[in-house]
Amino acid sequence: MRVLDELKASASGRSEDDLDKLASLLDELRELCAGEGLENAAVAVRNGAVEALIGLCASAGIKQERLLASGLKALSSLLRDVGSTEKFRHGEGPQVVMGILKGGSESSDILEGGFRVVAAASAGNEVVKECFMDLKVDELILQIMVEKSNSNVQSLYDAIRVLLTPDDNRVVASQVYGYSRRFAEIGIAEVLVSALREKVAPSSLPSACAALKAIAVNDEICRSISENGGIDVLLHCIDEASEQKNKVIARSCCSLLSKLAGSDANKATIIQRGGFDKLLKLTSRFSEDPPVIQEVMSMVTILTLRSPENAARAIGAGYGTLAIQAMQKFVSSAQTQKQACLMIRNLVVRNPENRTILLNDGAEKLIRKAKVMHGSCKDAATSALRDLGVDNYNA
Repeated sequence: MRVLDELKASASGRSEDDLDKLASLLDELRELCAGEGLENAAVAVRNGAVEALIGLCASAGIKQERLLASGLKALSSLLRDVGSTEKFRHGEGPQVVMGILKGGSESSDILEGGFRVVAAASAGNEVVKECFMDLKVDELILQIMVEKSNSNVQSLYDAIRVLLTPDDNRVVASQVYGYSRRFAEIGIAEVLVSALREKVAPSSLPSACAALKAIAVNDEICRSISENGGIDVLLHCIDEASEQKNKVIARSCCSLLSKLAGSDANKATIIQRGGFDKLLKLTSRFSEDPPVIQEVMSMVTILTLRSPENAARAIGAGYGTLAIQAMQKFVSSAQTQKQACLMIRNLVVRNPENRTILLNDGAEKLIRKAKVMHGSCKDAATSALRDLGVDNYNA
């Protein structure tokens, strides 16, 4: 309340000293409300902070860079629920923020703060997403991204992901699928692939992967990403993540690659580019990290779906052994056990010769143990046992 009162009292000042004081107050407000400061944010919202910050940002000049950047970042820290994002919408927040982003595109600090607000305001609010799309935020994002100097504004990638995520529980049929197609049609997917190729900062790479994954909503888009070199770029990033032992980047790249592998044409490309070997190498680098192992097994599950040829290649590459070792090592990890069951199922369902290999390695006992220990594994384990051809697979 002290900070809010001081902000309101200082908002009319525009001397250099006043601007510095305002910026410092805004930074303090952000620190109080960000992260674990959910209750502080709620108090600030109830006492008019959203409207006050929209007004402050609207009246500030683009040249007042520090003030604007601080104001935008403070505003983003307040937008934590539908109540606050609705206040933002009713206060013409989308229009104000879009105006600032258009005028301040040369400033990385203003872009970072502005797209933080876009992401925070759009999270869980379909109407705010629609407001930004009506204001052509997709075209603005494309314009900014083609400027290479701005390719490492992480919040821009976060904004893309949030705008294209159907996360408003009040809405029966979200429009974000259409938004993803719009983003692809104007060329944002292609520019994102270029950004990944041209060395996005490691800290921003997971966000860039998540943004591209949100755009890849159909077979046509997945194929176009591959045709623009997306699969080659991701396999290269996976190699680098393996060498540098960066598990966050490894998981992000594998997750995006799994999405692209939903296209049958892309499955062939991934395998032709040595995908099986690169992914297996990754598991050896992160042999003690269940989330990375899970991402790789998920990837192989998709690559072997309805493809006995790929299932035979996967067994030859060593993925049967990977499944057995993962189930032995990570007994308490329900997700690892489930993903191993799903992968085993695809390895054997159309390949009788693979059943013998996995049964001889002890797959049945491990799957039955997972089925008993983890309720979430029951269906996957039952399917795996059935397709292994064992008796009493429902037991």
